[in-house]
Amino acid sequence: MYSEKINTSPSPASGKRSFADRLREIKPTRWVRFGVVALLYTLWCIWMGNLWLLLVLPLLFDIYITGYIPLTWWKKSNNKVTRTLMSWVDAIVYALVLVYFIFAFIGQNYKIPSSSLEKTLLVGDFLWVNKAVYGPRVPQTPIHFPLAQHTLPITNSKSYSELIELDYHRLPGLRDVERYDIVVFNAPCADTVPLKVPEPDYYHLVQILEEEKGVPDGRAYIAENEDIFGEVVVRPVDRRENFVKRAIGLPGDRLKIVNDVVYINGKPLEEPQYVQHNYVVPVSGAISAEQWKEAGVSLADAGVQPQTDPSIPFPFYNIPLTKEALAKVKSFPQVNGEIKLLSECSLPLVQGIFPVGQGLGWNLRNMPEFWIPKQGVTLHLTTANLPIYRRAIEAYEGNKVDVRDGKIFINGKQTDYYTFKLDYYWMMGDNRDNSSDSRFWGFVPEDHIVGTPMTVLISFDQDRSFPASIRWNRILHTPNPDK
Repeated sequence: MYSEKINTSPSPASGKRSFADRLREIKPTRWVRFGVVALLYTLWCIWMGNLWLLLVLPLLFDIYITGYIPLTWWKKSNNKVTRTLMSWVDAIVYALVLVYFIFAFIGQNYKIPSSSLEKTLLVGDFLWVNKAVYGPRVPQTPIHFPLAQHTLPITNSKSYSELIELDYHRLPGLRDVERYDIVVFNAPCADTVPLKVPEPDYYHLVQILEEEKGVPDGRAYIAENEDIFGEVVVRPVDRRENFVKRAIGLPGDRLKIVNDVVYINGKPLEEPQYVQHNYVVPVSGAISAEQWKEAGVSLADAGVQPQTDPSIPFPFYNIPLTKEALAKVKSFPQVNGEIKLLSECSLPLVQGIFPVGQGLGWNLRNMPEFWIPKQGVTLHLTTANLPIYRRAIEAYEGNKVDVRDGKIFINGKQTDYYTFKLDYYWMMGDNRDNSSDSRFWGFVPEDHIVGTPMTVLISFDQDRSFPASIRWNRILHTPNPDK
């Protein structure tokens, strides 16, 4: 794996080199390399909390110093093609191993695919996500290709093996998740995926089939119609899609939403700097792309033409705006009336809100107060609050929950109490009316947390062609001005 050649030819005197001979032939620079690698590896073993891993040190010693294992056999080949091919294989394997450790324990690049956090993060931002801040997770599926989340390109096959699966373990980090942190995490709703219909997520798809299409059993219908929905796969936690949202509620908080205002422990939460709400903008004609750009609104959000709806007697735009953008839009000559929040208008509210399929009647802008689970805290369970916590108890903490004759059974035992094993978080996007977040799929368990963005590496505007699409002012820009 390493390019420096080690002389392993037999000694003329003895027919083979002794251990002492091998050591004498090693250049000082190679001893320095081994020392650095051994030190870093030892520190990593201590960080992992598993000193059994130090048993690999003799292998590293042989790779760098003694060379008993002929890993560089190809360097002595008389076949030039073999030497050239194996030198490329050696370099690629070395690079992949290095990338594997960097991506698993230090950080990783991440692209913003949707507008859920605009205008804090923009579609087309490429972020560097720091995994060491909260403590990196030990990979739960350690056998995986480091450059693909769950599917290999071209072949469309799994990028990981479930031959070895480890329990959740997080290494020591610098701090815990704090309120207003922007957090990258594995999507809790992406554990089960019909490959031909990945959106909406599986649980909302089941709800749509049952409530809107009249299907008696949505899960069975999906499984029986593989030609429509594709194979249904269940992905390990660390191989699920990555989401990025803002941490609004922390473990142990009591949270409620009243008319779009989030309350934490009874107090209204100050909104982030670039938070957006959807407004209904009445117009007499179409607003141009140049005007939207001047207001800082993307064409994907604005649309090309104003909308119409029987409940609103004028053409309008339903558009997400920051306070600054709202002031700019008000000055457009096409605006023909009072601009109102979407929540103040008669347009239908978004359905499929957490807890999914439980029929509690919550909506995007109003949720009654509930408690966010905290590790080690015991909750008094009732049939009234069980729908809020059932998925956490079952899917995330591995229990079986049943309700019989108004009584709750966990793993076959009747109980009115449950002690949580994990911390949970409530995540929301800054683009409040255009974000698939905890209001749709609920709590985010701590074992789903990946890291937090540290900087914007580069950014591309999808409304422009290259090279004008490069947002130069975003390069090395802070991804979270509210922290």
